[in-house]
Amino acid sequence: MSAATAGLIGALVAAVSPAEATPQVPAPASSVAPPAAELSAQFEDAVDSSLPVDHLGRPTPEAAQQVRDFAYQPWMPEDARNAILAALAYTTGQDGGEAGVDMPVGGPNFRQFYWPTVSGRCIGGTQDSVGSAIAVPGPTEIPAPGAGAGETAFLFTAMGTKPATSNQGQMNVHWFNLNNFRSGVTPLGNHGINPEGPATISGRAATGPGTVVALLSGAVNTEEGSCRFAPTAAIVEVK
Repeated sequence: MSAATAGLIGALVAAVSPAEATPQVPAPASSVAPPAAELSAQFEDAVDSSLPVDHLGRPTPEAAQQVRDFAYQPWMPEDARNAILAALAYTTGQDGGEAGVDMPVGGPNFRQFYWPTVSGRCIGGTQDSVGSAIAVPGPTEIPAPGAGAGETAFLFTAMGTKPATSNQGQMNVHWFNLNNFRSGVTPLGNHGINPEGPATISGRAATGPGTVVALLSGAVNTEEGSCRFAPTAAIVEVK
């Protein structure tokens, strides 16, 4: 993970925890912050130059090799190595994996989260499930529940699992808009996507237009039980 991404995730977590925030004191005139538009432009320049991913959030060949090198360290437990390599294969389409989730031809623009996430022993109590998430800026009718102008739809799929149950709410997207400084937490629920499985949940956030940083984490409830996934993050432009 690049320093820019790590810093953004840390800032997002702080931004969505108002109870822990310290009171804001007006800055002196000599230290007034740059306008939001200028900050956004600086941020976009940093992202373009530093993130080890392409425009869809897939790792570059160099970043993928770094992940493999990390996974094959002699101290790495076999279960962890297999989970890391499965996640990488799913994202890149290499090592026998399938890259991403198919989207309909002519469908909406979307941003894939920067890395897939894994839940151990999620399938039948023995196999790992790879989770994939996307963010879709509105206006769009899919994925359900859709999103209007200035809104963002988030979708999460736990690959290989049984269908999602109606009892959800443990998987959340924490987001922060760098342009309007709006933030929120969007719980993902069952909106009837993939009723035969794999478990797929989604939600809609009133982010407003701008550059939105999103952090997804939590658990999805399937007909076999609850599967908890490690966090993953994305940056999406909302019109």
